[in-house]
Amino acid sequence: MSWADSSPGMAISRAPPNSDVESAATTNGSPHGIAKDDRRRVVVVGLGMVGIAFIEKLLKLDAKRREYDVTVIGEEPHLAYNRVGLTSFFQHREVENLYLNPKEWYTNMPEGSLNYHLNTRVTKIDPEKKTVSTSTGDVVEYDILVLATGSDAVLPRHTPGHDARGVFVYRTIEDLQKLIEFASTVTGTHGSVVGGGLLGLEAAKAMMDLESFAKVHLIERNRWVLSRQLDGDAGGMVVDLVRDLGLDVMLSKRVGKIEVDQENSVKGIIFEDGERMNCSCVMFAIGIKARDELARQAGIRCADRGGGIIVRSDLQTSRSDIYAIGECASWDNATYGLIAPGVEMADVLAFNLTQAKAHSPRTFKRPDLSTKLKLLGVEVASFGDFFADRDGPKELPARRHGGKKEGTIKTDDRVQSMTNGPPPPPVKALSYKDPFQAVYKKYLFTMDGKYLLGGMMIGDTKDYVKLVPMVKNQKALEVPPSQFILGASKEGEDDASDLTDDTQICSCHNVTKGDLAKVVKDGTAKSIGDVKSCTKAGTGCGGCMPLVQSIFNKTMKDMGNEVLNHLCPHFEYSRADLYNIIHVKKLKEFKDVMAEVGKNKESLGCEVCKPAIASILAGLYNRHVMSSQLHGLQDTNDKYLANIQRNGTFSVIPRVAGGEITADKLIAIGSVAKKYGLYCKITGGQRIDMFGAKKQDLVDIWTELVNAGMESGHAYAKSLRTVKSCVGTTWCRFGIGDSVGMAIRLEERYKSIRSPHKIKGGVSGCVRECAEAQNKDFGLIATEKGFNIFVGGNGGAKPRHSELLAKDVPPDDVIPILDRYLMFYIRTADRLQRTARWIEQLPNGGIKYLQEVVLQDRLGIAAELEAQMQELVGTFYCEWTDVINSPEKRKAFQQFANTPETTEPAVEEISERGQSRPTYWAKDPATDDFRGTKWSSLTWQPVVEGSKFPDLPSGSSQVVKRGDTQIAVFKVKGKFYASQQMCPHKRAFALSDGLIGEEATTNATNGTSDVEQGGCSTGKLWVSCPFHKRNFQLNSNGQGSSDAGGDGAGTCTNDPTLSLATFPAEERSDGWVYLKLPPVEELDAVLGTTKWVVKKEESGADPFEGLDRKLGLKKGGLRQGKSLKMGGMLGTGRAVEVRAEKRIDW
Repeated sequence: MSWADSSPGMAISRAPPNSDVESAATTNGSPHGIAKDDRRRVVVVGLGMVGIAFIEKLLKLDAKRREYDVTVIGEEPHLAYNRVGLTSFFQHREVENLYLNPKEWYTNMPEGSLNYHLNTRVTKIDPEKKTVSTSTGDVVEYDILVLATGSDAVLPRHTPGHDARGVFVYRTIEDLQKLIEFASTVTGTHGSVVGGGLLGLEAAKAMMDLESFAKVHLIERNRWVLSRQLDGDAGGMVVDLVRDLGLDVMLSKRVGKIEVDQENSVKGIIFEDGERMNCSCVMFAIGIKARDELARQAGIRCADRGGGIIVRSDLQTSRSDIYAIGECASWDNATYGLIAPGVEMADVLAFNLTQAKAHSPRTFKRPDLSTKLKLLGVEVASFGDFFADRDGPKELPARRHGGKKEGTIKTDDRVQSMTNGPPPPPVKALSYKDPFQAVYKKYLFTMDGKYLLGGMMIGDTKDYVKLVPMVKNQKALEVPPSQFILGASKEGEDDASDLTDDTQICSCHNVTKGDLAKVVKDGTAKSIGDVKSCTKAGTGCGGCMPLVQSIFNKTMKDMGNEVLNHLCPHFEYSRADLYNIIHVKKLKEFKDVMAEVGKNKESLGCEVCKPAIASILAGLYNRHVMSSQLHGLQDTNDKYLANIQRNGTFSVIPRVAGGEITADKLIAIGSVAKKYGLYCKITGGQRIDMFGAKKQDLVDIWTELVNAGMESGHAYAKSLRTVKSCVGTTWCRFGIGDSVGMAIRLEERYKSIRSPHKIKGGVSGCVRECAEAQNKDFGLIATEKGFNIFVGGNGGAKPRHSELLAKDVPPDDVIPILDRYLMFYIRTADRLQRTARWIEQLPNGGIKYLQEVVLQDRLGIAAELEAQMQELVGTFYCEWTDVINSPEKRKAFQQFANTPETTEPAVEEISERGQSRPTYWAKDPATDDFRGTKWSSLTWQPVVEGSKFPDLPSGSSQVVKRGDTQIAVFKVKGKFYASQQMCPHKRAFALSDGLIGEEATTNATNGTSDVEQGGCSTGKLWVSCPFHKRNFQLNSNGQGSSDAGGDGAGTCTNDPTLSLATFPAEERSDGWVYLKLPPVEELDAVLGTTKWVVKKEESGADPFEGLDRKLGLKKGGLRQGKSLKMGGMLGTGRAVEVRAEKRIDW
């Protein structure tokens, strides 16, 4: 079974080159998983198509663990070959051309994993001794025995002459070789095939291809051929078509006797109606009989009627450790002569033997008997419940909201049917017949036309692949039934400029050209991803995307906009381009990247490109984000390995992989939270978030958590956050997969790896989807066959449901697929682009292209993607632990650079529901003209040692305390700048933690940049507040000096109502940084921390006050508790508060 509908399967490399594969490492002293002596012996009897399918799947799923050694015993002298393609043997006469795997495939398997014996018949099974005996005298021991003995062609031994010379069956290569040899001796005579089913038509084609017979006859007892797949109209059309090809089709005929001559050679056929026909060769293709004789001799239960080895839904026979698959197996009183059910059985058994430890065992279910073949050059297909109109539907789709299934027979209807006959099947048929083009289609629908049940096709079968899943999924149709026959009308032309605004572009969502142009013109959509999100165009079948892209590009061009995806003004490259450049050139520092590809080679960069390139460098080399060359590139969250909160404190989230946590760790978290007064909340990703940690306490908090066995949860980073899980088979009675186990393994693998945006995962143990895996960047949902993998989902401002990347993936193969997917995303996505928007912008509608790259290796980079991911996984370390053990990194967590004093957060706390939290933001910003403040005097004062400011290309900064005032000091390209620490927008004391940016202008006279002419002499410098990216200029317009009084210093470039007080700064020969400051009392009166503390009364009224009053709730939204004496029950006489009151009637 393939994982993706568009793909025949995916070749999983056993291990990326030069890497250590997790779970494939040495086990029990063996480099190949389980030690040889401990491996279980699997013996497979039968090397046919089903037998080899089982072996392939077992070896693939067992490649890492190496639990099994396989021995296969084949009765024929050939390796496994394609029995369905036997007819082609007459053209090439080469057995090897039919082999399903070349000889080298068998010999190249890991030593001992596969042994095969050809031309060897198993003669006996001993279930007690667990051995099989062979025709060569060998006795082979087994731990698990798999019977894949197939079936024999039926030969009507009650028919006189059945044993004559010239009578054949159509089953094996040996049968064909005998026919070829015989036909050469009877050239020019007539040959006959008995049986007008699939096998009979194949046999007739084979006999015609010999070109030895003057005429070939097909004898069928029914009124048309293919009566098990087609109705009379379709079968009749096939008869006409094959007759035109030269085959003589004789209908409603039964063979009564085969006439023979004195040498017992065929000379004719006498039919039951007395008619006689000359022929020299008769080939029977009237059915098959399961080969169950070995099992019967061994006392294994077999079906009395129809034969076959009786198996349970797990394919086990009546004896333990003995299984049967394929045509020899009888499941639910039925055997199956098609290859697909046998391959499904092989899939189920291989899965259960290898994956059931981490997943619920799979069961074999009623197979899909849809078939699509080319018989005698005629395309024929039947799918779903193709005789529902004749026999009544086997099953009808269940209606939503508890409605009965359509077609359910009421009691009154049953009584009426006894007198008036049965009612007609609750099915409507839609038929199309074109005798000129030899096309026939009949599709069967429910009475309301909402569901497709099945159908058949002759001549034109191109829709088969699309229709089969519609029947399987039983999803309501989105188009009227007529479209399945006539096709949807195609509107519009390729050139979007020729289309009117009311032309429908996306038929899936009825989006017109005007709709697309409107969202671009009004600024709602600024990228193709925005267009798809706003209008839904291209989110259906995806076929309209080329035209949508064309309309977007033309509309942007008409507005005078050029469609660019440059990272920022400093780089004329996209984030993906920069990733590849950095990767290929092996650049490892920001200054090297700027020098190599920046517009101005000495530029400082800005708040956009710095964290983006920091993320690329971390994603490539996984160096600590607090290392000296990277620290100044980080946004505040990464800078301090914790999420900054609105009162300037931080939140701490230890990793809780898969949401699973021990009681000891819960106690440790509780102890830490209580000791440091932290507010606790369970996150949406099943972790515990502790809010209110002061910067100077972070290292001590981490130390206690790490000592308790925890590590960084990377909640601060653009990386994997969590892999959410339900309990799955761990506890849930409905679970079919170990979702917790899988989630933990995924989170452990991908933790800490930096990406263009945050990544969230989820694993659900069944289709009930409790982990909400389908709105995650990657999500797994357990199926009976493994896991369906969904990608590209997210919540947020523009929620998006994920799409199916691959289905029924065995647990062992989930990792390689996700490795490729995530690495491809990391390489090619734009800055801050979630996987949802990234997939939307991929070529060819997104998901199809992604499947081609990830599953089919369209670009030839799959092994490289896996290897790169493995390299990153191998470099993991806990960033918290590294800081704890590094005295140098710990220095960054001092609150002030010039004093050990500390101050409390400048936002009042309020108590709510038993915890403390900061009051809401002040309603208004501080719009005072800080920049224009008139100080009485300014004097140079030594404030902080210059050694605390490293010379970094990205700049460095510290916060100092002067009286009650906090001052941010920056060092950029050897010069110092100073400003107030408080951002006036939300009165947050955090500017020293902001990223420093530089704007480079172009010299009009010579075309060179000002930076190129002399450092940053004419470039604007600004600091970007880490809270809401308000950018404040640090230097004067056109001046590189640190003069605070020049034009421009202290202005806010993206909010003119805000400003900063700035101060001259310089480093002197004594090694100290001096600031030119007013007297302390005057400074505190304007900028003192106490003055700007956000008070509760500034936040406005409680937004829930009216609602709480209306609902009768206590402050904080809690119910009014009532006390109930429970002494008689509990024996304590104490009052117990009961909150189970009547629910609010909304």
